[in-house]
Amino acid sequence: MLRWALIFLVIAIVAALLGLGGVADFAMFLAYGAGIIFLILLVLHLVGGRRV
Repeated sequence: MLRWALIFLVIAIVAALLGLGGVADFAMFLAYGAGIIFLILLVLHLVGGRRV
């Protein structure tokens, strides 16, 4: 998930530099969503841990 968040962030930055506001907004939306999902999964992993 973190990889996807970073990929969409880079796409958003490039799109913003090229003046493509709609594409940049959508890519930032996807990056934000992937980042939130990553943080939720990270917290669940840290709290729950792996039980052997």
